[in-house]
Amino acid sequence: MNLTLHIWRQANRSAKGGFETYEVSDISADMSFLEMLDVLNERLVTDGKDPIAFDHDCREGICGTCGMMVNGYAHGPWERTTVCQLHMRAFEDGEEITIEPWRAQAFPVLRDLVVDRGAFDRIIASGGYISVRTGAAPDANAIAVPKENADLAFDAAECIGCGACVAACPNASAMLFTASKVSHLNLLPQGQPERDTRTRSMVAQMNEEAFGHCTNHGACQEACPKGISVDYIARLNRDLYRASRRRPGSLVD
Repeated sequence: MNLTLHIWRQANRSAKGGFETYEVSDISADMSFLEMLDVLNERLVTDGKDPIAFDHDCREGICGTCGMMVNGYAHGPWERTTVCQLHMRAFEDGEEITIEPWRAQAFPVLRDLVVDRGAFDRIIASGGYISVRTGAAPDANAIAVPKENADLAFDAAECIGCGACVAACPNASAMLFTASKVSHLNLLPQGQPERDTRTRSMVAQMNEEAFGHCTNHGACQEACPKGISVDYIARLNRDLYRASRRRPGSLVD
């Protein structure tokens, strides 16, 4: 398989970036997308050129590190797939592929395809910890959790923080990410003591970052490699209303 790649190159956060074109040949359809980039980088290094910087870690669709835009799609053309799970059989011989980093003010480009997703870390950190002592595993298992809540919490906890929802959203909103992180604790008994303060704090931190507002466009749900539903955004809005009405000193029960 022979391909033409148009890849965003940017030396650092403050440098002016641009697309550079590379021709790659003898690419196997069984390679993953990242393996194809590995092959390109090996050839660039052999030629004495700087390799293309891109994030990766587990390469198993678990860590969420490898996010990038492929032909205008977050993580590429396959649904519910991270870039490391995307294979070259998704493309045709001779095809031109455009590869660029996440485009969001909250995710500044550090180099080439690598962006700073520290805003996500700060949102998570603002939620704090749960104060409930869960004890050992048998004690934790003794806490009754309704199956519906357990299933919903598990689905929300699938979020890997890759940032595809932000990159796909026309407003660069982080509502689906924040909703997932808030909901998976708010749905469980152990998360109830700090439920209101957690919700207010995480939403406030999200608003402090450079994310846009949610207008229910729905692109986040389509881009999410774990298929997390926009229903969690509605749940977050309800939790935020509840938390806002139940501030200390409020007469609302």
